Amino acid sequence: MTRTNRVMIGFVVLLIAATCLGADWPQWRGPNRDGCSTETGLLESWPEGGPELLWRATGLGEGYSTIAVVGDRIYTTGEKDRMSYVHALALDGGKVLWSTKLGKAGAPGWGGFTGPRGTPTVDGDLLYVMGQYGELLCLKTGDGATVWEKHLTDDFGGKRPSWGYSESILVDGDQIVCTPGGKKGAIVALNKKTGALVWQTKEFTDPAHYSSIVCATIAGAKQYVQLTAASVVGVSPDGAVLWRVPRKGKTAVIPTPVVQGDMVYVTSGYGVGCNLFEISRTGGKFEAKQVYAERSMANHHGGAVRVGDYVYGYCDGKGWVCQELATGELKWAQKREVGKGSLVYADGYFVLRSETKGTVGLIRATPESYQETGRFIQPGFGKPKTWPHPVIAHKKLYLRDQDLLLCYDVAAR
Repeated sequence: MTRTNRVMIGFVVLLIAATCLGADWPQWRGPNRDGCSTETGLLESWPEGGPELLWRATGLGEGYSTIAVVGDRIYTTGEKDRMSYVHALALDGGKVLWSTKLGKAGAPGWGGFTGPRGTPTVDGDLLYVMGQYGELLCLKTGDGATVWEKHLTDDFGGKRPSWGYSESILVDGDQIVCTPGGKKGAIVALNKKTGALVWQTKEFTDPAHYSSIVCATIAGAKQYVQLTAASVVGVSPDGAVLWRVPRKGKTAVIPTPVVQGDMVYVTSGYGVGCNLFEISRTGGKFEAKQVYAERSMANHHGGAVRVGDYVYGYCDGKGWVCQELATGELKWAQKREVGKGSLVYADGYFVLRSETKGTVGLIRATPESYQETGRFIQPGFGKPKTWPHPVIAHKKLYLRDQDLLLCYDVAAR
């Protein structure tokens, strides 16, 4: 066998191995922060009782964080023994490999919703995570050692929102970006290696709410898009406010913005609904024009996911809906099935997860009608509400529910 043939065979073996392993899920809402998995070759329907449950992990503590999946590890957070922690688990079997203290325990605001909310973000050998009281940590993924730590209120003048900080950190190039909120500047960028302040948006000072920033190229310019209870805003990678449009939210503004081309779509609950804005640029000046304001998608916190020309999610009062992105027109609504909750997209289908019933459903991602192809009741379901979004990575479906993490095999046979 020639050296060239050996190299080619080795390359093919690595390619097959990578294909079998599947794609990572390194942050909140996946690789592109859009709620879409890149996995293919998944089950198109589930057997009675649902897909095969491979393992369950316990000992994670209370909280509402979902998970990040990178390589052979899973990362999440939870509160136990009167402290919030960051955990690393083995991809195979869910054994807890290390736990590092994140910060203060407790339930900010009324309702008793105990534990951290944000999902860890993994970037190479480093991990970034936020606690509900404003702790911001950079840890080594290998052993959980602390590289640096900051505090959103103490270090940046932030004002904690009523139910605590819930954001998942954005990593972009050499900096991380997040939203302390407040008069000193709503958004900050920090050096990802040292935690040193790079900039703070002094001209944008909205209070923080519960949404996470997305990075996108809009009107030819890279920018960070954030949603608060008062605004939708686009900020350049050097901290300049490119555009801002007023949008009044109520009580808790939570869902992550959706960006398609030069369009920015946002939604929130408590009867507010959804808006689409078209962002344009003339010379160096940006303009945000509202295309529509609708109540066809008043999404509380389960997320809105765009697939093609349509947006899917749960609308308070209407149920699961499909909405045409460009026009806001409602294509279908289904209130009776599964129940209010969150969703994730993969390989032509959505996994829906109820926040109160333990129900998990599989539906086709189509604007034609609600078409369910599988359903099961999650074991170990209980109170409080099941708010962590489902995750699909490495051909597995992951469901976090307080102290419990479940791993299902959803690969097609």
